[in-house]
Amino acid sequence: MHIHVNGKNIEITEAIKTYVKEKIGKVANHYDQITAIDVILSVIKNPAATGKHVAEVSCKMNSGAVHCEESAESMYASIDLLADKLDRQVKKFKDKSLSSDKSTIRNSETPEVAET
Repeated sequence: MHIHVNGKNIEITEAIKTYVKEKIGKVANHYDQITAIDVILSVIKNPAATGKHVAEVSCKMNSGAVHCEESAESMYASIDLLADKLDRQVKKFKDKSLSSDKSTIRNSETPEVAET
């Protein structure tokens, strides 16, 4: 699994890069079908904007992809929020793809109604 960290309007330091890899890398423990994770960190330069630090992630898996975006007042806070959100979405994706109960209402047999 590869984690790529890019920045918009921000210089990515080694501290931020290792923090992202530490937080986002924990997601790989939940699902082993993850092939690549792309993280984009950006800063909004507008002084009137709230939540100026934005973190986006695109998690590519063998059978699909998951995209998340979070914003906060600091970059580390947005990375924390993003890691939690990605973790929940990957668990949900895994549960859906591995669910063994694939029967639906249309597939199950329904009893016939007697006409009166």
